[in-house]
Amino acid sequence: MVVVLDTVNDPPKRPRHPEKAHRPDTPALKKPDWIRVRAPVSSGYAATRDIVRAHRLHTVCEEAGCPNIGECWEKKHATFMIMGDTCTRACAFCNVRTGLPGALDPNEPARVAEATAMLGLAHVVVTSVDRDDLADGGAAHFAAVIRAIRARRPATTIEVLTPDFLRKEGAAETVVAARPDVFNHNLETVPSLYLTVRPGARYFASIRLLQKAKELAKGLDCQVFTKSGIMVGLGETRNEVLQVMDDLRAAEVDFLTIGQYLQPSPKHHAVARFVTPDEFAAYETIAYAKGFLMVSASPLTRSSHHAGEDFARLRAARAARR
Repeated sequence: MVVVLDTVNDPPKRPRHPEKAHRPDTPALKKPDWIRVRAPVSSGYAATRDIVRAHRLHTVCEEAGCPNIGECWEKKHATFMIMGDTCTRACAFCNVRTGLPGALDPNEPARVAEATAMLGLAHVVVTSVDRDDLADGGAAHFAAVIRAIRARRPATTIEVLTPDFLRKEGAAETVVAARPDVFNHNLETVPSLYLTVRPGARYFASIRLLQKAKELAKGLDCQVFTKSGIMVGLGETRNEVLQVMDDLRAAEVDFLTIGQYLQPSPKHHAVARFVTPDEFAAYETIAYAKGFLMVSASPLTRSSHHAGEDFARLRAARAARR
């Protein structure tokens, strides 16, 4: 018998994560009662989805499979993911598509700004895939998006959640010069797990990026909050989490988020355990004691979850310390 494959008219479907396709499936732990979310079925969710689609934009809410998408989109809170839907990294925890990205879309900043206006966002979060293929890692594109939002909706506060810009000289300077209100970069996990969880990144390079963003903002005499987040349940120890807190405070990071890692597929890094709500509450108490202005620690905490409300609390906390 001969099998004919038509790879022109019916090309084989490329896996979302080709680098993980060969890995054996890892067993999934049963989710505890405290990991529960509503299915996204509201009219507000549909309206947000339609605006995102109409402007041909990507969101990390969809691409990363965020469990809070129903809640956030019901309130018309979407986190835009710029520079395409394909990442040059291959992190073991992430559900974003991996591969070689396409060219940047010069009209994307204007579309992000228009969608921000249509959604009526008082606070917008803009993140991106990693773009190691670009000379500046996409820093100029981040700056263009910030400027476009400022021009279209001046009162909206802007939070950027950037890649690490590893070995991209001048990238941090470009983004901070555009004066976002919050500069966020997630550490994701503790140093000992980087080689298995975040192999394309370097822990202390990420710490230095956050420290540099704060230094640059001071040099420009502008108020930019810095923010970072980690996931727990990947196999880290409590003492390692506390050390991450100390490293972030040494870099003068203002805001820390801690959430439960949830395995996107059997090919991704396994969940080592589900951290209890009481443990999250203890982490939050300790982090405040270490000097963070804001801490969000809970099983379903994500970087941009309740970002607008948290930004208002962050400003109030800074004012109270003066």
